[in-house]
Amino acid sequence: MRTLRTEPLNHCNQSSIRFLVLGDWGGLPNPPYVTPIETATARMMAKTASQMGADFILAVGDNFYYKGVTDVNDPRFQETFEDVYTQDSLNIPWYVIAGNHDHVGNVKAQIEYSQRSKRWNFPYYYYEMNFRIPRTDSTLTIIMLDTVLLCGNSDDFLDQQPRAPRSGVLANRQLLWLQERLAKSKADYLLVAGHYPVWSISEHGPTDCLLKNLRPLLKKYKATAYLCGHDHNLQYIKESGIGYVVSGAGNFMDPDVRHRNRVPKGYLKFFNGDASTLGGFAHIEVDKKQMTVTFIQARGTSLYRAVLKKRDDVLEDDNF
Repeated sequence: MRTLRTEPLNHCNQSSIRFLVLGDWGGLPNPPYVTPIETATARMMAKTASQMGADFILAVGDNFYYKGVTDVNDPRFQETFEDVYTQDSLNIPWYVIAGNHDHVGNVKAQIEYSQRSKRWNFPYYYYEMNFRIPRTDSTLTIIMLDTVLLCGNSDDFLDQQPRAPRSGVLANRQLLWLQERLAKSKADYLLVAGHYPVWSISEHGPTDCLLKNLRPLLKKYKATAYLCGHDHNLQYIKESGIGYVVSGAGNFMDPDVRHRNRVPKGYLKFFNGDASTLGGFAHIEVDKKQMTVTFIQARGTSLYRAVLKKRDDVLEDDNF
């Protein structure tokens, strides 16, 4: 199933779609199974969902450190997910994709867990979701990718780029599917999410495979934004009218900026990897006129806000 049927958003006074973007939130394999950053970020997510609103959560990979899960009965589902994100305001749909650490384990088991949990939605390695913005005629499409199947796995401890996909056939199949979905999309807002970053100034830096294969498609089909994790911090990078959101601060924080010279001058708008903020995430609101991205730290303040236009409203001078 590669197109997920999304529930209608039944909020009588609401005329926007609001959601959280959380990456690299996957706890620890040994007791206490969570980090202080994961628990602090979960608390702030709950507060933000209550105060600013959240219809769902995008979990953009590295859901279980360090080696994913073994099977659908793995206790990590309980210890790292169910027992941490317990607040009522987080009892909303979670739309999940896998990261490199998940691929060390059994991703199929994470997909199967969708049958066990009312809020965990992971229908396939990659999939598309379509929403109508309440009380408007505007639409939002989110395409969830498996960048590990697309590019290969990476060894975090060696800080290496993913070298090549395990199966060229599967990588190509996903890329062709993506191109077809992007080409057909008439959505007012078109978002693509994956685990690896296209652009990043931090430890892993830009992902060469995505710069080559994904970035040209995002530009050609006028995507609104690309959402990811992998680097354990918060970043906002803007290129050609496309917003690149790195939200990988759900479990660890990393202040590393070693690849700042690999991102063209002027693209980076915001970076925070300060451990004293206790982690963070992005809150996104999409309404008839614009998409607003707010980066929020677990200590409770918003750090940066960016506004993106509808696809039809992006001017030619944004260099598409």
